Amino acid sequence: MRSTRVRNALVRLLAGATVGALAGLAVAQTAPTATASTGSAVTVAGRGEFKDMKFTVGQTKNLTSQAVTVSWTGGFPTTFAGSQFNTDFVQIMQCWGDDDGTVPSDPGPPRTQCQFGASPTTNRTSWPGNSYDDTRQVFYSTDPTNYGQDNRYGAANPNAGGEVPFKSVDGTTITTNTQNNSLFSYNTTNEIDFARTSAGGTGQEFFEVQTANEAPHLGCGVPVTTDGVTRPRSCWLVIVPQGHLDLDGKPYADQSQVNAGSPVSSTNWKNRIAIKLDFNSVGTNCALGADERPTTGSELAADAMTSWQAQLCSVGKVYSYTELGEPDTRSRLISDGSSGLAFTTRKLGADTGTTAPSGTTTYAPVALSGAVIGFTIERRPKSTAPDSVKKLAGTKVESIRLDARLVAKLLTESYRSSTWGSVVNGTASKGYGWAKNNPAGLASDPEFIALNPEFAYLSVAETPSTDTDLMTSLGHSDTARAVWQWITADKDARQFLAGVPDDDGMRVNPYYSTNADLNPSGFAFAPSNSDEYPKSDPWCTVPPGSGAPKDKPQCMTDFHPYVDDMHAGALHTRRADTLWKSTWDSLATPPVYKSAGPQVVGSRFAITITDAASAARYGLQTAELKNTAGAYVAPTTTGLTTAAATATGSGVLEVTPANATAKGAYPLTELVYAAVRPGKVTKAARQDYAALLRYASAAGQTPGADPGKLPGGYVPLSSKLRAQTVKAADALLAYTGPTSTGSGSADGGGSDTSGGGAPGDTGGTGGTTGGTGAGTAADGSSATPSAKASFGGGTALQTTAAGNTPADPATPLRYAVPVGAALGAVAGVGAPFAGGRRLSMASVATAVRRLRVRRGWSRPRGGAAHR
Repeated sequence: MRSTRVRNALVRLLAGATVGALAGLAVAQTAPTATASTGSAVTVAGRGEFKDMKFTVGQTKNLTSQAVTVSWTGGFPTTFAGSQFNTDFVQIMQCWGDDDGTVPSDPGPPRTQCQFGASPTTNRTSWPGNSYDDTRQVFYSTDPTNYGQDNRYGAANPNAGGEVPFKSVDGTTITTNTQNNSLFSYNTTNEIDFARTSAGGTGQEFFEVQTANEAPHLGCGVPVTTDGVTRPRSCWLVIVPQGHLDLDGKPYADQSQVNAGSPVSSTNWKNRIAIKLDFNSVGTNCALGADERPTTGSELAADAMTSWQAQLCSVGKVYSYTELGEPDTRSRLISDGSSGLAFTTRKLGADTGTTAPSGTTTYAPVALSGAVIGFTIERRPKSTAPDSVKKLAGTKVESIRLDARLVAKLLTESYRSSTWGSVVNGTASKGYGWAKNNPAGLASDPEFIALNPEFAYLSVAETPSTDTDLMTSLGHSDTARAVWQWITADKDARQFLAGVPDDDGMRVNPYYSTNADLNPSGFAFAPSNSDEYPKSDPWCTVPPGSGAPKDKPQCMTDFHPYVDDMHAGALHTRRADTLWKSTWDSLATPPVYKSAGPQVVGSRFAITITDAASAARYGLQTAELKNTAGAYVAPTTTGLTTAAATATGSGVLEVTPANATAKGAYPLTELVYAAVRPGKVTKAARQDYAALLRYASAAGQTPGADPGKLPGGYVPLSSKLRAQTVKAADALLAYTGPTSTGSGSADGGGSDTSGGGAPGDTGGTGGTTGGTGAGTAADGSSATPSAKASFGGGTALQTTAAGNTPADPATPLRYAVPVGAALGAVAGVGAPFAGGRRLSMASVATAVRRLRVRRGWSRPRGGAAHR
């Protein structure tokens, strides 16, 4: 037991130092959520063949990097030629520019300024396009007679065809090889090549809107000045319907082949529907040189804090926000109270091996949200499925049910196809006999099918990129802790982890067994003490059928890569891109594994653990989870509020799955607190933090997408919790104990005035805990404003809020922890994960990437965020 404790302490020290040191190097802001603004939905009717169709975009104002719904009615059902889309489907793209004047009744951009045509250039066997309807390729004709022909482009060689060029907002024009150009590709474009219309004539898609940070060549949201007035650049969402009639108004003569052509051809462009999109500013709105107050911590507060930042900035209050895992945030605030305000779901000293600091700590509830299991799943019926199921082919599954044991199976890499290649043609590799008779993935698990019967009729390609694992983020977090607490509160899940097979004989991956006698590492996995998602299995192999050489194996962090944070998990789930580099490119220099990109439309399956705000932002469907009462509950307002009423604790109320016994309680509900050590910051800082808390308790609890409001994925705090926040703000203003002098130390002091409340009481009666002692103080005053924002998923995936503070190359370094950075280097060499593996260089690389792309941060270049 002693060796286990020592080992776990080292794991936390080293792995935590890696993430903490990297996180400490960056400061910036994130962006408001995807909740639709009231009144910003727009509905537009089609023309000609499509005059009976009506298209609705769910949100058109206050946009940032997010998803918006695009729905339609009045169409004809999509038909196919083999596996390819043939007639009556919809294509969607984002464009920039002024009205081109071609359709007076429906203003819209030039077709040369639309991000479209980046379909795959290789591995198109299962791709549903014909190389014209998914590209910018056209055939020239002075008098077009068929859709897809063009009366302008391709004239130089009519027999070979041509391409509609793409013009960037900076004037760069690409005239050839547009399918694989330097500005956007299959992995980064937001275009929807194929959207299906159902048997009822309706359809719906979630379209990923991109700002200038994600798509600089479009420039959406960049401030532009016209006639002396500066506003963020608007862009366009363009819909091009493809029908079943040719230009002459008659049905296509040959229905056995694809007749559709490029949507940006002059003939198809005449049918386009354009809807204007208004963005929040990507630029700098806070006053240059304005002092800022640092805030740090829980990702659960990110979207709310960003929205509030934007409004507070406009009235002269500038707050930076740095996302950092809660355990590391608490450790940092304990060791350095001058670091400012921290967001957490637990009290300081709650973590094993830590002690609450002496002196006063003030706590205030600021946000009610939770962790969710979000997914993108499309129905692909089996050939034996009933007609009622076949009619739903290609449509999205709206809800699934999961219990704790199913989630445990996913997190422990226990499905047969999770350890990819360990069982081939019924033969198991040495040490992997346990996997031989396990289901290949979640979709074929009898336990899952019993809860979700329609999956008995659906076909899923069960590989590492689909249903064999959950996309999870690297590092310590209270969300990971909550997930494991929920799992270990369930008897069936506990028994499964201990090595007891489920009712159908499925067994846990022994590297995650809580029974040390079964665990090959020699240590028992301890999920009840875990606050991360370990990749414990050491399995490595050359993926079967990849063609890669024997000296180029992949391991579990390759098959199931970590994402940068929960926001990135939501984004990649929206895109159905799990980041597995499954394709060996022998022609590359040097040869490497490459990502196949997003999954093919119509059969996508991606699932992640994310936060409710990120799920709302990207329009993810979310699972109903089984709670302690045995009920399956979704993360709705009612579910979150019911669970919050079960919170217990002193000073900081915690929602624990085991205690959330109400039938309607959502088990992964989390209540976020702001924590400040008032004796360690200046009076001016206390006043500013009090202002933030007062705003968060009032206007900040009003739901909406406008800057300053409470984004989707959050539930307004109860009146009792708001009162507690106000009381905490008053306590900061009234604090008279020892304070920071900026260069010396201050004696801690104060009395315990906390009032956490009894079970069922979410009010609390106080917000300050105190003690006696001494601690080193430092100046808590401000520095120059933080850098512009960036989000996970790659350097091209950056986003901003309406109120970003100016970029400053020096700002991120204020948060560097030199000791943590040094330990991070050590961790890269030899830190073990919780399951016994040593930290691989691939994992280190993943951690390093987080420095550049973590949500809300970017390393500035020349005073600006960059790709």
